Amino acid sequence: MRVAVFTWGLWRAPHLAALLGADEVVPLPATAARIDAVAGWGRNENTRRPRRFAERHGLPFLALEDGWFRSYGHPADGAPALSMVVDDLGVHYDPGEPSRLERILAEEPRDGDLERARACLARIRAAGLGRTNDAARRPLDDGPRVLVVRQPESDPALRFGAAAPGAFDAVLEAAIRENDGARVYVLDEGLDAGGGALPAGVTRIGREASPQALVADVDRVYVQSSSVGFHALLAGTPVTTFGAPFYAGWGLTDDRAPTPRRRARTLTVEALFAGAALRYARYVDPETGERCEAEALLAHLALQREAGPAHLPRPRRAVAVGFTSWKRSFLPSFLRAPGREVRFAQDARTAEPLLDQDAALIAWGARPDPALTRAAEARGAAVWRMEDGFLRSVGLGSDLNAPASLALDPVGIYYDPSRPSALEALLQDAELTDAELARARALRERIVEARISKYNVGFARRVGPPPGDQRAAVLAIGQVEDDASIQLGCVDVRRNEDLLREARIARPDAFLMYKPHPDVVSGNRVDDLPLHVAAQLCDEVVIDAALADCLDVAEEVHTMTSLVGFEALLRGKRVVCYGQPFYSGWGLTEDRHPHPRRTRRRGLDELVACALLRYPTYVHPISRGYTTPERIVDHLERARRPERLQRSWAGRQLARGRNYLREMWRAS
Repeated sequence: MRVAVFTWGLWRAPHLAALLGADEVVPLPATAARIDAVAGWGRNENTRRPRRFAERHGLPFLALEDGWFRSYGHPADGAPALSMVVDDLGVHYDPGEPSRLERILAEEPRDGDLERARACLARIRAAGLGRTNDAARRPLDDGPRVLVVRQPESDPALRFGAAAPGAFDAVLEAAIRENDGARVYVLDEGLDAGGGALPAGVTRIGREASPQALVADVDRVYVQSSSVGFHALLAGTPVTTFGAPFYAGWGLTDDRAPTPRRRARTLTVEALFAGAALRYARYVDPETGERCEAEALLAHLALQREAGPAHLPRPRRAVAVGFTSWKRSFLPSFLRAPGREVRFAQDARTAEPLLDQDAALIAWGARPDPALTRAAEARGAAVWRMEDGFLRSVGLGSDLNAPASLALDPVGIYYDPSRPSALEALLQDAELTDAELARARALRERIVEARISKYNVGFARRVGPPPGDQRAAVLAIGQVEDDASIQLGCVDVRRNEDLLREARIARPDAFLMYKPHPDVVSGNRVDDLPLHVAAQLCDEVVIDAALADCLDVAEEVHTMTSLVGFEALLRGKRVVCYGQPFYSGWGLTEDRHPHPRRTRRRGLDELVACALLRYPTYVHPISRGYTTPERIVDHLERARRPERLQRSWAGRQLARGRNYLREMWRAS
């Protein structure tokens, strides 16, 4: 289907074709040839031309409006619509003529829709979901509370919604008169400052507060025709209408204005939701750009409001200190939360004025900075450490490939065993549910099946003993020797050469493979172990094979603190640790230096649940919204390409420059 639109703004709207179910959206067509429908925005003035075009050529006109669960951010801030309503009969906010929504609500719900509606409503209420979802809950005064919604005069839902002109004063007067002694709040929709003076004792609220939290926290909501009334019904709050919005006239609201006689049925809230949100509205998955069901989008929006793992506190301000411009481009996506301000500072001196008891100072890695610690302590702020997550990217971080996961830790950081971390606390103390363990097992199996690793570089190729060689294959994993995980997590074996020698002593008859760190192979980092020396200490130096191919043939892995040891555990391999990585000490590895704090024995799925489900923060590279590790595995599998690591200086700089410009452009 080819759908014509008549404004460039609508044509450029993200996900429009998917939401319309169109094969192609055509801007400003000269003729009706090969056009199947015409679309325009509601009853706006700029729909006159497309409506005339559709009428002249006998084409259906599709009236578009935002859906009830539109997006995480506000449209005024550029947040793309993830939900839309498409009406081929009328416009849902105009009671003067039938609409597709009105006809749906007049029918019996489809089989299963009421059960779906109940499940969706439970999620909506638990997460506080609404049209936009980036505002924080505003605390209200104790006692009886009433909310009155003031719509902008330009709102077509007000102009066409059967509300009397200038009726807001009458609505407010009724709310005050009928709720003697109640605190009255006025929500100015779309306005940061109100549209006129209010009586004494009435409090104005703007965009800074979450409307869905407000309607859940008050005793009654008064509206003319605003969709806020719909969300109030979903929250279980009584609603009085002074117009004829789509949800009025069905026996759910106290209606003070006439509603169409066509609305003859009495609905439940579940039936209203089933018709309006499950059948009428359309949704798109922001991570794939494809149509999805309401449940999928609600789950996505709930993740955005949860704003990261449960072990992270919820400060009002995040102050990131000492980050490069490249890291600043993606960092806000990992720190955003409803009502949270994300600020950047160059050093402790510039950060300190931004800190207070409701702020978190964000620093990269574990290396101590006394000035940062002093600044945070002086202002009563928390300190969070940040590092790459375990399912990171396709390509190296040193080549400026943005991460899909980060570890944010308010206690320590996972690779520093000298002090506790939030991950260590989870592994030591967390009680995991059967559902979490089942999810962890499925995720582990999916990672192995998809052959996913941290960086996902290298080619598929044969490694290990040649045909006829019956020796067991053992893999020793090289690391960047000045890496913080080695400096902090190793006791005696701290060099790749020492690791290789120890592995050979431990397995003298094995086919010993050595895989240098990919940052060393790419030339981005320096290794003190030359490859010709490594070749003398092992049977094969694996340069550019994919890690999954190495793990396929290896019976065991020897490592200092590399994440590859964790990836080997996922594949059921024996792992020997010469240092104290986060996955050691729980009874799953053979440890040269057991950690005295790690006394609990954990199963593999328990390790996966803590390390991959509960601890990291995941942000999808496409949507830049919070996501799940399962969705990241899907993305990494799709995005991975057989590509050779850049070896020339010019090639590396070209790749880095391209990645840098892409991230800076997306952040602008």
